[in-house]
Amino acid sequence: MELYEFKEEQERVILVGVQTRDGDDTLDSLEELKDLVKTAGAESVGMVVQSRDNIHPGYYVGTGKLEEIRMMASAYDATGIVCDDELSPSQMNNLERELELKIMDRTMVILDIFAARARTSEGKIQVELAQLRYRASRLIGLGTSMSRLGGGIGTRGPGEKKLEMDRRLIKVRISQLKKDLEQVKRHRELLREGRSRENIMTAAIVGYTNAGKSTLLNTLTDAQVLEEDKLFATLDPTTRILELPGKQSLYLTDTVGFIRKLPHHLIEAFKSTLEEAKYADFIIHVVDASNPQRDEQMYVVYETLKELEVGDKKIVTLFNKQDKVLEPEIFRDFRADYVLKTAVKTGEGIEELKEILEKIITEDQIYLERTLGYHETGQIQLIRKYGQLLSEEYTAEGIEIKARVPRNIYGKIGGK
Repeated sequence: MELYEFKEEQERVILVGVQTRDGDDTLDSLEELKDLVKTAGAESVGMVVQSRDNIHPGYYVGTGKLEEIRMMASAYDATGIVCDDELSPSQMNNLERELELKIMDRTMVILDIFAARARTSEGKIQVELAQLRYRASRLIGLGTSMSRLGGGIGTRGPGEKKLEMDRRLIKVRISQLKKDLEQVKRHRELLREGRSRENIMTAAIVGYTNAGKSTLLNTLTDAQVLEEDKLFATLDPTTRILELPGKQSLYLTDTVGFIRKLPHHLIEAFKSTLEEAKYADFIIHVVDASNPQRDEQMYVVYETLKELEVGDKKIVTLFNKQDKVLEPEIFRDFRADYVLKTAVKTGEGIEELKEILEKIITEDQIYLERTLGYHETGQIQLIRKYGQLLSEEYTAEGIEIKARVPRNIYGKIGGK
C-alpha cells in the first residue's frame, strides 16, 4: 500500500467590513481582523469596505457589493470570506448561497484561536462552551460550509462532530459544561478565600491582547508563561507571588487579553477567569504604547471591566513597549491612579513599578508602635509575614517595635 501525505492548504480569505455612520474605526478593526486571521493560520488576500447607514439584515453588505466580492474572490483565488461583525444565521446562509464560498465572521475566528490555544482542562471547557453556544443557532448554515470545505478556521475544538448533533444533544452538552464550569468557579473561590486568609493583596494584570501582560508576569515572578508576539498567546490565567524589595508580598494574576467586539459568548464562558479582576485588590493595566490605536484599546479594556462589574479599584497603568515608541509622546490615562512608562522586555520601569506596588500595599496598612512582652514574640513573626517590621529594639520593658500591618491584623497585635 502506498502512503500519501496530504498537507492542508492554507485558507485564503477576503475581509469584509461595513462602515456605518456611528462608527469610524472600521479600517482599524479590519487591520486587527487581518492579524486575527493570520493568528488562526489563514492568509488575507483582499479587503472590502462598504459605507452604509446600517448593516444589511439579509446579506451584511448591500446586494450590489456582493458582485464586487465575488469578482475579487475569483481574482485572488479566495476560499472564504470573513466578515468583521458577528453574522446572523440568515446572513451566513444567504452569503454562502450567493458567493458559494466558506463564510466566517469575527467571532468564529476568535473562537478558533481560543480552541487552538487552550491548554488546561478549564480553558478547553470554556472554549467548547463558547463554541457550542455560538453554533447552536447556526447548525444549518455552518454544516453545509464545513462539510464542503473540511478543515480550516472554525473546525478546531469540538469540531464538525458537534455540528452533526441535533439541538437537543447540544443543549445537554452545554448543560454539562456549565456544571463543570461551576465546579471550576467554586475551586477558584476556594483559592481566593485561601489567599484572602493569608492577608496578602492581589493584583490582576489586564490589558488589550498582545500588550505584554504575560511578559510582565514572567519578568516579575519568573512564571514561565508562554510569550509570543501574537494575539491571545495565552488563555489560561496564572497566579504567582511577587516578593517585593521591602519584604512585602503580592499575588499577581494574569488574565486573558481583551479585544474590540469581544464575543459575548466568550465573556460569558470565561467569566470565572475574567472575574479574577473583579476580586483583585487593584488592577495593573498594561497598554501597548507603540500601538497607534492605544486609546481605542484602552477604551475597550475599561468597557469590558465595566461589563464585568469591576469598579472602585486602584489602577496602575503601564504604557509598555517604550522601546518601540519612535517619537517622544505624552501618555495619559485619566482613570488610573498611577501611570508609568515601561519596556518590560528590556527591564525599563520595573523597579519603579515595584516601588508603586509597595506604596499601594503600604497605603492599605496601619502604622503602629508597640512594646511587646518577651512572651509575645510570636506576634513579631505575624508582622513579618503580613506586614512590615520597620524596627525592633530589646529593652528591659520588652520589645519596642515600629511596624505597618494590614487592617485585619492590627487588632491582633497586643502590647502597650
